[in-house]
Amino acid sequence: MEEPEMQLKVKKARPSQPQLPAASACASLTLLAVGAVTDKFTESIYVLANEPSVALYRLQEHVRRSLPELAQHKSDMQSWEEQSQGAIYTVEYACSAIKSMADSSVYFRSIDSLLRQATATKEQLNAAQGRSTAAPQAKNPPASS
Repeated sequence: MEEPEMQLKVKKARPSQPQLPAASACASLTLLAVGAVTDKFTESIYVLANEPSVALYRLQEHVRRSLPELAQHKSDMQSWEEQSQGAIYTVEYACSAIKSMADSSVYFRSIDSLLRQATATKEQLNAAQGRSTAAPQAKNPPASS
């Protein structure tokens, strides 16, 4: 990109100085001093008028070039944050499920005990029923045909 032409055009050449008689050497020195001060003052005004605008132009150019990349980085970071939040929620949910399973071990032991009791009771009933059905069969032998 080209720089804008915002610089002030300064005319460096001073108008021709009038020829003074030799008697006014002091006035001549004063005129030279005033000319030098004027030149320095003009140069200072030139620098002050142009440097801030060039600096601001460079700053604007930098922002214009880097802003799309920064916006993309911001978008990526927001996406990663959402993914991270989802992963954190999943891990917290899994941890609470595992804690609940660990807390429920008391209930599983109770269920195991009750199932063992039920199985033992069922075996006792089957054994008692097997004895009661076996006794009548011994009294009545099967009939032959």
